[in-house]
Amino acid sequence: MIGAAAWPLAARAQHARQLRRLGVLVTTGENDPEWGTERTAFLEAMQSLGWTDGTNLRIDYRFAAGDRDRLAASGKELVSLKPDVLLARSTTAVRALLAETRTIPIVFVSVSDPVGEKFAASLARPGGNATGFTNVEATMGGKWLELLKEIAPQLRRVGVLFNPRLAVAGGSFFLPPIEAAAPAFALTLDLLTVHSVGEMEEAVTALAREPNSALVVPPDVFIVANRASVIALAARHRLPAIYAFRNMAVEGGLMSYGVDVADLYRRSAAYVDRVLRGSQPGELPIQAPISFELVLNLKTAKSLGLEVSREFLLRTNEVIE
Repeated sequence: MIGAAAWPLAARAQHARQLRRLGVLVTTGENDPEWGTERTAFLEAMQSLGWTDGTNLRIDYRFAAGDRDRLAASGKELVSLKPDVLLARSTTAVRALLAETRTIPIVFVSVSDPVGEKFAASLARPGGNATGFTNVEATMGGKWLELLKEIAPQLRRVGVLFNPRLAVAGGSFFLPPIEAAAPAFALTLDLLTVHSVGEMEEAVTALAREPNSALVVPPDVFIVANRASVIALAARHRLPAIYAFRNMAVEGGLMSYGVDVADLYRRSAAYVDRVLRGSQPGELPIQAPISFELVLNLKTAKSLGLEVSREFLLRTNEVIE
């Protein structure tokens, strides 16, 4: 009887020892539909590798909803839980975690310049406690202008909308190639630096007073969290706009050119798995995007009175109708 009674306790103790812990720092809100897609992609990939939340893995989530202070507090909370590995999206999220730990492994997705941000010594051998997957290249800035000018040839002015507190390198990661490319397309640039939704509305409204204007919207945590406001402002003022993430075109923006973030989460599962099985993050090379996607919202294009050529449509990876 004693042996029979003791067995469940022993089994539970063994289960507790086998249960690994993962902390996930999410820059958007918990109910953000795009996060739902990304979470599903990650969990399915983890399950294919033998990890299931509640069985042999415990996942703790923290959500920042685009708030820098909340992001820092959430990072601190996750580190205090002493997880086996941390998963984070965005430069600011990784920065918040590294401010709290230089020992707990961190796997990141959607970080633009990990070496420039000093998260890693090099792409091939990061050397520290963080590695993962980049989402963009600085040269994409020129491509955004090219695509805008192609779909709206009458353009003369482009506003670059970003939050300097949350953009990569304060915005200087994307700006040089955008500024370098502008003369080739006969475009004048306005830098629309904003810190709140109110400032964003003022900046976009002022841009719209200039004829033949458009928006380039580089990625940052503030923009991602407030993308509905950006998309609504562009629609209200009839401004063509290009974004870095597919979901912004799906949700009503004119078009996007960038990486599929859900795919980055799917790929990141392999790194989380390797760390849980003993690999050191500093020895896992940082990986670049496999491909970039051009997504066009044809309904939005029509509402803006844009005539999209057959050649442009043939080059798009996805057309939202």
